[in-house]
Amino acid sequence: MQVITNTDLKLKPFSRGKVRETYELEDGSLLMVATDRLSAFDVVFSEGIPYKGKVLTELSLFWFEKLKGIVENHLVSSNVPEGLADYLQGRSMVVKKAAPIMLECVVRGYLAGSGLKEYNKKGTVCGIKLPAGLQNSSKLPEPIFTPSSKATEGHDINLTEEQAKKEVGEETYEKLKQLSLKIYSTAADYAKEKGIILADTKFEFGMHEDKIILIDEVLTPDSSRYWPAKEYEVGKNQPSFDKQIVRDYLEGTGWNKLPPAPALPKEVIEKTSKKYMEVYELLTGKKFE
Repeated sequence: MQVITNTDLKLKPFSRGKVRETYELEDGSLLMVATDRLSAFDVVFSEGIPYKGKVLTELSLFWFEKLKGIVENHLVSSNVPEGLADYLQGRSMVVKKAAPIMLECVVRGYLAGSGLKEYNKKGTVCGIKLPAGLQNSSKLPEPIFTPSSKATEGHDINLTEEQAKKEVGEETYEKLKQLSLKIYSTAADYAKEKGIILADTKFEFGMHEDKIILIDEVLTPDSSRYWPAKEYEVGKNQPSFDKQIVRDYLEGTGWNKLPPAPALPKEVIEKTSKKYMEVYELLTGKKFE
């Protein structure tokens, strides 16, 4: 079992994120590689999660295809450029070089995470007033657009509508909001048919040839909160198809959530890997190879 936590390609590096490494290609496009690195509480772990990078890439490809009628995306090809390492197959994409719009476009259909914390204190999420009496994991009356800042390091910061408009301008903000809500509702309806709740998700957009396009990954377990519908119960945390197993383990260790990250037990790594593969199979209807 090959776990890829770093790449060292003979190409010009473009950027390195918590999970992805991106290189420049001679034709001006980019090669985006999803490693098996894991980050939790904004700290990157030394161990990787087997197949995680492939799940992120293959699911993004699946959703890019499904969403083509709604929004253009940055994908050029899923083929590995000639002469590059075989291990890139299934975990890399050649993409257009777009100028990122500096806003994380978050859509929430259910009350969870930082939204739940704010609601419990103020009755709002990102300044949006919500009805009284909602609980942990309650379905919202309608999905809400709650963007955040794109932090290069540390946590993204939730923004009010007014703050977000200042970041990107009113016209761009309205386009991003409309696109994000449309993508979310399309994906949530599809996931529901597969027995999965899409609780919330975040999108990244960029400008390419004067058009707003979808970039980075889309609707993966790293950018979305997926819950099994058959186990859904209001008033408590839901089991989810992502690294929640890791977070739950870490919460019980007394770790202060600062580097260096503690070692993860083999069992936690294997269970997390299975969760990623499981959500891929449920959503796509295909066996994960």
